[in-house]
Amino acid sequence: MKQQQRRTVVLYPSPGMGHLITMVELGKLIHLRLRLPVTVLIASPPFNLGDSTPYIKAVESSNLGVSFHHLPQPLDFSNQHHNAQHHELLICEFLNACNPHVKDALELISQSSTILAFVVDFFCISSMSVAAGSLGLPVYIYFTSPAGALATFLYLNELHHQTDLSFRSLNADLHIPGIPPLPSLDMPPLTLDREETYFLLLEASSQLSRAQGLIVNTFDALEPRALQAISDGLCVPNGPPSHVHAIGPVIASWKKADGDAECLNWLDSQPDNSVVFLCFGSLGRFSMEQLREIADGLERSGQRFIWVVRSPGSGSGSALVSEDADPQALLPQGFLERTGDRGLVVKSWAPQPRVLSHGAIGGFVTHCGWNSVLESVSAGVPMVAWPLYAEQRMNRVMLVSEMGLAVAVQEGPDGMVSAAEVERCVRLLMGSEEGARLRERAEAARDAAATAVKEGGSSWASLARLGDEWEKRAATDNGGA
Repeated sequence: MKQQQRRTVVLYPSPGMGHLITMVELGKLIHLRLRLPVTVLIASPPFNLGDSTPYIKAVESSNLGVSFHHLPQPLDFSNQHHNAQHHELLICEFLNACNPHVKDALELISQSSTILAFVVDFFCISSMSVAAGSLGLPVYIYFTSPAGALATFLYLNELHHQTDLSFRSLNADLHIPGIPPLPSLDMPPLTLDREETYFLLLEASSQLSRAQGLIVNTFDALEPRALQAISDGLCVPNGPPSHVHAIGPVIASWKKADGDAECLNWLDSQPDNSVVFLCFGSLGRFSMEQLREIADGLERSGQRFIWVVRSPGSGSGSALVSEDADPQALLPQGFLERTGDRGLVVKSWAPQPRVLSHGAIGGFVTHCGWNSVLESVSAGVPMVAWPLYAEQRMNRVMLVSEMGLAVAVQEGPDGMVSAAEVERCVRLLMGSEEGARLRERAEAARDAAATAVKEGGSSWASLARLGDEWEKRAATDNGGA
């Protein structure tokens, strides 16, 4: 009798800590809940997106059933010869060049294991042709942004055929199933003009609907309309039905020790709900002028704050994440001294999930990266939405108009946010009736998130159904043996 092969699920995250961590956390869930070993393919680009080595080593030493397979760097890729106008395009081009190594890795893993599913990040979508085509593997897309953004990307081909104008030229509201009216200028920068990146994403939109299933880091109670629209096939008119699995919130459990004590000890000495936390993600960087407007606004607001400060980005070279200067050199003269009794400025990094879950935190000024949003939702903290790149302007629309969990920052015509606007938003969030209503909704969302991931909750059940689907497919492929 033929011995049954070991079964595994293979995950393929996009480079960058935000994408890597949420994908690995999904892997931990798959192992702990579905009792399946997980293999994560790691593609390491020749440009700096942050050092993932300590995180990977921590996971490897934790015996959580997650192992890593490092792909060789493609010989025919050099970021010096690629258009780096948008870092997302650079990442996509690098991942395209990795596809032969992905095929080799999947063939190697298949020699000793039955691959139940190949789960890829949205940016790794070009690997679908390798896995589903030549190897016949079931491919699932793990969408690390909200279901509203997924609905938008699924609907992109329909939007394309509604007008000959680019989103930038259209400058009108887009009507997409499952989400509020979306200003066309709030579409991701990669899609605003009908150029190379736009047509790449148009093709990716078509591939999304051909995946075996779509796994989304959200939960039913947070985005019911978007999830229903996707499930009902409204986002791909006349196309195949999209099988969507909402399994979130998936929150990173990894904790970096350096710097924790300073932030948390300072927060321990602050009153409950009194501190606003400002943090803008690993790629979120401001000009010197904008940093000084933020500083001026915070000082004028009179509110207690923790602010994670990073140096302005250089916009060139091979590092998308660069070294950070001392905040003293970046901020207005005397700012640290004048606000030292009520504020803490932190260089580069803070333990964000632990900060947000601290009782002293009453608000969060965020770039609207979806991992950060879910951490805030899970902590019951209302937000000031200040999007910077990628799909974050769409996320702002969802946070403000659909979920009612944030107030939106208003940029000037030059994209700058004035000190007066920073002051307005912080005061509104921390000391107004509207801020109190936002806090009530945030606390309700926190409770709904906790319910979703408990046994019997919507996300718990969705992951269980996904596991059953994988097992049934494997049994069918093996002739029911």
